[in-house]
Amino acid sequence: MQQEMAIHQAGSSSESSRLAALASYKILDTPPEPGYDAITRLAAEYFRADSAGLAFGDESRVWIKSAWGKHAREIPRQNSIFNLVLARNGPVVVADMAGWNSPERPIFMLHLLNAAFFASAPVRSPDGKILGVLTIFSRAPRPGLSAHELRTLENLAQIVANHLELRKLRLVSSQRTKMRRAEAALDTSKAWPRRADLRRALDRREFVLHYQPEVDLATGRIVGVEALIRWMDPERGLVSPMEFIPQAEKYGLILPIGDWGLVEACSQIREWNCSDPLNGTLRVLVNLSARQFARTGLADHVESLLIQFGISSRQLGLEMTESSLIPNIHTAVDVLGGLHNLGVVLLMDDFGTGYSSLNYLHTFPFDVLKIDRSFVSRIHEGEQPRQIVRTIIELARVLGMDVVAEGIETYDQFLFLRKLGCRYGQGFLFARPMPASEITNLLRLPGRILPDFPEPCEPALLPA
Repeated sequence: MQQEMAIHQAGSSSESSRLAALASYKILDTPPEPGYDAITRLAAEYFRADSAGLAFGDESRVWIKSAWGKHAREIPRQNSIFNLVLARNGPVVVADMAGWNSPERPIFMLHLLNAAFFASAPVRSPDGKILGVLTIFSRAPRPGLSAHELRTLENLAQIVANHLELRKLRLVSSQRTKMRRAEAALDTSKAWPRRADLRRALDRREFVLHYQPEVDLATGRIVGVEALIRWMDPERGLVSPMEFIPQAEKYGLILPIGDWGLVEACSQIREWNCSDPLNGTLRVLVNLSARQFARTGLADHVESLLIQFGISSRQLGLEMTESSLIPNIHTAVDVLGGLHNLGVVLLMDDFGTGYSSLNYLHTFPFDVLKIDRSFVSRIHEGEQPRQIVRTIIELARVLGMDVVAEGIETYDQFLFLRKLGCRYGQGFLFARPMPASEITNLLRLPGRILPDFPEPCEPALLPA
């Protein structure tokens, strides 16, 4: 009895390890693969058989992964050819089923294929476990296989086994790639700045606004400034928005950060007004994120800030990109209409880089179009980019809008834009973004004319 129990336990352990080996290839829950079809076809043609099949056996079923010839499907493992090969731990060849009366006779499969002859070789794992079988069938009895033929069938089964190993290597490689990507994603999620870093920066008031002058291209006079957010991190120093704005959007903190920027800009407008009444004509441009634009009651919020800080609505400009408007197209007209009624200056930023903006300009009450820096930077490349800039300037003129060209960095860009009649511009050629204190010093200059403006006004270059 003890010996029988030991044999049974050994058999159970062996079957468990076989099933584990089979599972490692992940082949039972996949569709047929061309590589398997090539093997079954080769087996059928080489042996001039009527059909051939490749199957793998789990604990209860035999899964047909490829068949050549007559259709086959998954069958119960009991009384299957797979069970015969597994029990004998080697190939099985039956020349004529009519003369074979074994109780293990695979009636179902042979009836399904109307076969009288079959020969089957095991597909083994590298450590010898039988995972499946490669079998050829003939409708008529035929002589058994010669030693050479049997070896050939086993070699074909070994090709299947080799294919499985390659498959396993690919699976391992794929899993490693996924792990590396997951680790990279984890690193990204842990990469600076984290949500806690941004939240702490808000609480500690580490964000600051720098301002880039907007100038009259005819005179060099400062007419406005664009507020650009920066982060004064105690350890890293001044951090560009390119480093933290994407993370702020990811963590859902762009709204409180954007709101802080709007409040800070309004506060700065009041400070400049108090320092010099002449600054009452200066406009400060603030970029609105898509989340800010989509918020309920934006116009009411802006109105409350104008009242709180006692500033004119014409001193506040709100910049929106096309991409922030179009997803909210059904509400954009109402929101922009409410802001327009307040008298706030509305600017379409990055014009021409997003959607079909030309179709919406007649609907949206914008006051200013900002020519995207990508168009300005390409002015020297040929007629096509220059024509795009001409078109935008002419379109704005027809619609009664002002134009601001962004990213002016060279003297040639400046001259070209001024000749076309572009009224305003900003860029490194005139001034870089700077703290509010430095803007205050510039505003004290006679006539607010930038000292580094490229050249005195030449009448021949001015628009007609």
